[in-house]
Amino acid sequence: MHCGRTTMDVSELLCLMTLSALTVVVTSASGAYQDVSLTFLLPAGRTECFYQTTTKSDGMDIEYQVIAGYGLDVGFTLISPSGHRLYSDFRSSDGVHVVAFTEDGDYKLCFDNSYSKVSEKIIYFELVIRSNSPSSRAGGLDGVATMTDSVMEYKLEDIRMKMDSVNQHLEKSRQILGVLRAFEARDRYLLENNLWRVSFWSCVNLLVMLTVAAAQIYTLRRLFENNTGTRT
Repeated sequence: MHCGRTTMDVSELLCLMTLSALTVVVTSASGAYQDVSLTFLLPAGRTECFYQTTTKSDGMDIEYQVIAGYGLDVGFTLISPSGHRLYSDFRSSDGVHVVAFTEDGDYKLCFDNSYSKVSEKIIYFELVIRSNSPSSRAGGLDGVATMTDSVMEYKLEDIRMKMDSVNQHLEKSRQILGVLRAFEARDRYLLENNLWRVSFWSCVNLLVMLTVAAAQIYTLRRLFENNTGTRT
């Protein structure tokens, strides 16, 4: 996977080099799966695009979430190698898109924050490439010695199918854990933001209460002072 930005100058390049410490990339390829997970910072007023090379008849799953940033929303576009816009989301907090059969070439994934002039967004997304060809699914045990006995071949095929099934379940579990971590990060951001708001308005209410109490005490004292002066 490689990425590109729609507009780039020297200051933006220096900014990207500074923000590279906040970027985490995890890539794993096991059997029929290729999994890419990425968390990156999308500046305000910018569009970030990534490119993923695929082969014909593969499957592709894309899932993204906005973890932090005002509004927790972003625009998303998926464009095929032939130039067709497959999916387009406008100001969405998360999304899941599936391409059943891919084309040969580079798919373009773009995240748009151009409508926001102030707030930057932290975005997590995961991309899974699933090979639908039988040869790649059987790649894990192709090096096993060939058995002439039909019973042994059947048992080996059964073991291979079970191992592929276990591998697929493990990959799916890892993907779900990654999504849950992204949800946890977003919930923590919302909690911290709400805590700041609650603390701020609590202080404002306390200040108003103290001001009203002081004004009432001052008013009562002035009333008693006026009554005393009138009687004398």
